[in-house]
Amino acid sequence: MRRRLLIGLTAASLLVTATACGSSDGGGASDSNASSGGTTEVKVGLIPIVDVAPLYLGEKKGFFSERGLKLSISSAQGGAAIVPGVASGQFEFGFSNTTSLLIAQSNGVPVKGVANGNASTGVEGEDFAAITVKGDSPIKSAKDLEGKKVAVNTLKNTMELGVRASVTKSGGDPDKVNFVEMNFDQMPAALDGGQIDAAMVVEPALATIKGQGGREIASSMVDIAPDLTISLYFTSTQYAQKNPEVVKKFQEATAESLAYADSHPDEVREIVTTYTKIPPAVLEQVTLPKWPTDPNRASIEQLVKLGEEGDLFKQTPDLDKLLP
Repeated sequence: MRRRLLIGLTAASLLVTATACGSSDGGGASDSNASSGGTTEVKVGLIPIVDVAPLYLGEKKGFFSERGLKLSISSAQGGAAIVPGVASGQFEFGFSNTTSLLIAQSNGVPVKGVANGNASTGVEGEDFAAITVKGDSPIKSAKDLEGKKVAVNTLKNTMELGVRASVTKSGGDPDKVNFVEMNFDQMPAALDGGQIDAAMVVEPALATIKGQGGREIASSMVDIAPDLTISLYFTSTQYAQKNPEVVKKFQEATAESLAYADSHPDEVREIVTTYTKIPPAVLEQVTLPKWPTDPNRASIEQLVKLGEEGDLFKQTPDLDKLLP
């Protein structure tokens, strides 16, 4: 995830976002977006990463146009831009990692999940995310990360929770790990140069590290929960209340897009080249995530549990209100 979905929001920044955006209406944009031909244009905030390939593929295949929707896609660097953009009405829909949405809701940001995003493969050693070390590193397991410098893309978010889960599973103390924040695309060079001892990465950084001789020591998303729901597509609660038919059409088209992407990996890799700068040679080596049509609630409940243990939430997230 490459500058990933997993690029999340800290609780502090979300609290500011809630204050700045919470009073915005954010619900009436679609009225002015409906054309005379019966097509509704919806603005969607996406991160230019592999995870969102189904929406680009679904748009190309006509799954959205068949339902009278036209996607106007805007690229953002991460959830830090997309969540407040959706809450304020800049976007009708957006994409973010699940943990960031849990944090957002716990801070009063008016978000509502509308469709599944992507999931871990659930297979140890064959996932799109992993803790990695240099090939000659003495670190053999996640327990060995005690006292070591481990890079994650965002502190107090999904990647850190994953490392903590892996360290705990291997019998170590995650509180003894020295977490440092670093962009995914900077991690391969930092690991190779010895600035960090380990990196919790996602694709294509994972493929890059393996290509430079590195190795993985744990599949942290698998360690959090089997078939972990990594991300969701979401809207604002106001928009969902005022535009239920548009939301329903978006849900249906997205579900069809997810199912299609999950069964057509070659077309996924092809469409990714149209909106990212991932080199084709690297893309061939990338492990794709899974794209189930429904969120795995049990896995999200585990994220809530880990988040509460890590003091990520101002109050316990309400999954009944957040999930589709």
